[in-house]
Amino acid sequence: MKVSYLDVLALLAAVLLIGVLIFLNKKKVDFGLRTILALGFGIVLGVVFQGHTSYVAPIGTIYANMISAFVVPLLVCSVITSITNLENINKLKTIGLKSVLLLVSTTFIASTITLLVSLPLGIGKGADIVLPDNYKPKEVPEITQVITDLFPQNFFSQAASNTIVPVIIFSLMIGVAVVMLSEKDPESVKPFKAFIESTSKIINKVISYIIDFTPYAVLALVANAVSNSGPKKLLPLLPVLVVAYVLCIIQTFGVNSVLIGALAKLNPFRFFKHIWPAQVIAFTIQSSVGSIPTTEKCLKKGGVSDNISSFVVPLGANIGMPGCAGIWPTLLAVFAIHGLGIDYSIGQYIILILITTLVSIGTVGVPGTATITATAVFAAAGLPIEIIVLMTPISSIVDMARTATNVSASATTALIVAKKEGELDMDQYNGRKSDKKGSYVKGQV
Repeated sequence: MKVSYLDVLALLAAVLLIGVLIFLNKKKVDFGLRTILALGFGIVLGVVFQGHTSYVAPIGTIYANMISAFVVPLLVCSVITSITNLENINKLKTIGLKSVLLLVSTTFIASTITLLVSLPLGIGKGADIVLPDNYKPKEVPEITQVITDLFPQNFFSQAASNTIVPVIIFSLMIGVAVVMLSEKDPESVKPFKAFIESTSKIINKVISYIIDFTPYAVLALVANAVSNSGPKKLLPLLPVLVVAYVLCIIQTFGVNSVLIGALAKLNPFRFFKHIWPAQVIAFTIQSSVGSIPTTEKCLKKGGVSDNISSFVVPLGANIGMPGCAGIWPTLLAVFAIHGLGIDYSIGQYIILILITTLVSIGTVGVPGTATITATAVFAAAGLPIEIIVLMTPISSIVDMARTATNVSASATTALIVAKKEGELDMDQYNGRKSDKKGSYVKGQV
């Protein structure tokens, strides 16, 4: 085996730069800043060692493989937990069903709008994406085959091949069965629920470790991309950033306003006035879960009952999330399809929307959610996961808008459900003092 000294030197340089990133991490430098810095390091490394990053590339490949390894178990635990949290079948049929349908609908709408905007703009065209030599693209099946493949056949073989959709449906069926059994014999399912919750916590912890490795993977993958393609070919990433922010704004203020006006018959401007602090905090801390207390407080101030907000808002951190599960995966998919020159039909794009919608049911509000959902979508659609990692520096910037979009969607859902269930204080919502403290009415604006 012939060893290139420049390849070895590039690896040593990469290790040195990774050491700098580790040092910055110990100094508590922000994750997003470190990731952007890793992008810069990767570009420089790729330019300096043009064509000699073969020993550096595996660092990023290992990261992509590790993310893929945990997608299925994470989705299984997340979907089952989301359903079992509904506690009883009556709650599942009323508040739970309305909440889930609304949350999932926001992802469907977000994914659809993303296609309608990104396809005419040609996002990804001219990107000239360079993939590993061993990458083999998968053909997107016809619509009839997709309908058949939606249902589980062999859980373990489908999980092993990252066949995501039937795994989600399998998990949904398990979750519903647990809820139904809980009503008759709660003690019999208690060990299973405890096991799933414990497993979910463990997997989330492992995922957090993998996500911490992101800056180093970005450095390696960007260095390899620049080395093989040149820095100019990375310029198509900038339009993705701009379009992502525009889409998040449309979803947050446009789509939510239409939903509030059409379904709840309420003034959406008052909603945004109430929820604005939660949006700012979500934008700042980039965590849907971390924003839950503030979101519930804002909703309570806006007249939504604790019974609704305390149920719907946490549920929204596990189901839906249009920013992370709708806009981002769909936008990256369009980027990959255009960049790789894949011929997609209208029917196949519809399939892509359905995949993102189904994947959103298993979304979890932890750091790296967008990476997880995009990985699941890419795995189901047969697209290369390496592209997701290459977009990570932009992802860390977009994550601010994505998180605010997610939180806005869960708050919108809580408001609509509260209005439908008669648990919205209209005087509080409209900024007036209630004549009867604590009363909730189905009023009109």
